[in-house]
Amino acid sequence: MLKNLKNRTIILGSQSPRRKQLLAGLGLTFEVDVRETAEYVDPNLSAAEVVRQIAICKAEAFGDKDDCLVICADTIVVSDKGEILGKPKDEQEARATLTNLSGKKHLVLTAVAISWEGKISTFVETTTVYFYELDADEIDHYVTKFSPLDKAGSYGIQEWIGLIAVKKIEGEYNNVVGLPTAKLYQELKKLM
Repeated sequence: MLKNLKNRTIILGSQSPRRKQLLAGLGLTFEVDVRETAEYVDPNLSAAEVVRQIAICKAEAFGDKDDCLVICADTIVVSDKGEILGKPKDEQEARATLTNLSGKKHLVLTAVAISWEGKISTFVETTTVYFYELDADEIDHYVTKFSPLDKAGSYGIQEWIGLIAVKKIEGEYNNVVGLPTAKLYQELKKLM
């Protein structure tokens, strides 16, 4: 598969430094190109369909790149009550989100859309994350010392909070970071 991709132009449609690092870890050479897209979705859709539609919308923005392999993704967090938690708008919302996740389990869903030769294929990977109880000082420390505003669910599992708060996970760790690399690799093998 890697030989087949060697002479292809691969585009990562994401500015996420975590996605860049994970995709590079697969041994792929790629360009980063981010296109503006409207991320409106029907609120009546399930969480999996919401995140899938956003990833598809991102991939469709590359309609002029049919000769390239384009990889786009979107990640959301779903609370134990079924509430979709995207990126927080400010530190206050980040604190509220982390308080909501404290001592509970939640789901992390990442949808990946792969555009190749005029077709878009998608998949959604789900990982369950269990948090220990977090006190207000721990939440405040994380929010003020790290940058949760660019992260779904207001946290990055690869950061301090992941070291102290994650009791266990069920599913792919890299999915929680933002790109389910093992599943992506398998999907790329099928396409090639």
